[in-house]
Amino acid sequence: MDGFIGQILLFAFNYEPRQWLPCEGQMLQIVDNEALFSLVGTQYGGDGRTTFALPDLKGKEPVPGMRYCICTEGVYPPRS
Repeated sequence: MDGFIGQILLFAFNYEPRQWLPCEGQMLQIVDNEALFSLVGTQYGGDGRTTFALPDLKGKEPVPGMRYCICTEGVYPPRS
C-alpha cells in the first residue's frame, strides 16, 4: 500500500502494512529513515543528530484493536 511519507492512517487490524510503522513513540535512526526525518524532524522527540521519534498515538484510537500507523516509505509529498 503506497502512501505519502509521513502520512498517518488508522488501520482496522492489529498489524501494520509493509512500509508503515505503528505510531507508538518509538525512536528511529535518522540514517535509516532520512526522508521521514526530513518531514517529521524532532517534533516528537529524539536528539536530531542520530535519532528521532514517531508520534505516540497509543490509546487514542476510536475503537480497541485499531491502530494508527505512519508511512515510512512511499511517495514524498509535494511542496505545492
